[in-house]
Amino acid sequence: MMTKTLESPTAASLLAWYDKHHRDLPWRVSPPMAARGVKPDPYRIWLSEVMLQQTTVPAVKSYFAKFLERWPTVDDLAAAANDDVMAAWAGLGYYARARNLKKCAEAVAADHGGRFPDTEEGLRTLPGIGDYTSAAVAAIAFNRQAAVMDGNVERVISRLYAISTPLPGAKPLMKQKVALLTPADRPGDFAQAMMDLGATICTPKRPVCSLCPFNGACQALAGHDAEHFPVKAAKKEKPVRQGAAFVAVNDEGEIFLRRRIESGLLGGMAEVPTTGWTARIDGETGMEAAPFPADWQPAGMVTHVFTHFELRLSIWRAKSVSGKDNHDGWWAPVTNLEEQALPTVMKKAIAQAIPNAFAKIR
Repeated sequence: MMTKTLESPTAASLLAWYDKHHRDLPWRVSPPMAARGVKPDPYRIWLSEVMLQQTTVPAVKSYFAKFLERWPTVDDLAAAANDDVMAAWAGLGYYARARNLKKCAEAVAADHGGRFPDTEEGLRTLPGIGDYTSAAVAAIAFNRQAAVMDGNVERVISRLYAISTPLPGAKPLMKQKVALLTPADRPGDFAQAMMDLGATICTPKRPVCSLCPFNGACQALAGHDAEHFPVKAAKKEKPVRQGAAFVAVNDEGEIFLRRRIESGLLGGMAEVPTTGWTARIDGETGMEAAPFPADWQPAGMVTHVFTHFELRLSIWRAKSVSGKDNHDGWWAPVTNLEEQALPTVMKKAIAQAIPNAFAKIR
């Protein structure tokens, strides 16, 4: 029985596939656009890459459009109010990214004349920009020969070379392989092609190997076990934390909100008062932990899953709260909560107590 000799993977085969099958994305300069002389906008590339971390393309598109409409340039974003940026980000999660987004825009505007550095090293000096984002912006916006690694690329590379070391330990070897494949010509298109390949062909389940430009070189396909890769370390079971949230509405139809401290989980975001839960400890769950006296009534429970733990909040509701005492917070109209920088878990808590507070809640 003859054994098939695998080809060597080449950037050329992937780029030829990308030229025909690339995704059209609002932040992308596609090959036809590049042929017409359109140049990538570093601001749009950076903004999209920050938004796409831990998030899907469909979820990001509307946020990206909203940010560009309100803040068309990095200077506009730098000059924006923090509360406005956090409110516009609300729902995308991982709120430290929003805080760093604002800080990075300010640094680009103040220290670099509104122009992003054009190298990985220069980009890494900016707030919130690490190895992945610096490589992605350098390659896509400035055509630098940088090795770009996201989850899609990890999957493609792990299968292409049948890398059996579990993640995250395999990442250095994967990046080495990506660096060797990345061409000096069109490195930005190569990076985006790898992402597109992982998103559309080399998918986690049922990859369409017959359409893959690397199928003649893929070691996992040759071994008939593509779905086995990437190998991941066993997940630890997420701890469950308890807490309470207090939803108070006054006679004028306003809800009481306050701001979380700038550091830590959901830092700087708006919230209804909650107890002192964290990823490591439970908070109080009873009415005795209420932020101020009122006719608090139980209103059920909500569950929210964070990256490292699951949170279960007991919801307490108080209606017709008298007075306008600010209690270190503010009163906001229930009819205008979309303007507040409320993370999803707080929207869930409010919707549990006031079912019609939001038209859509996941």
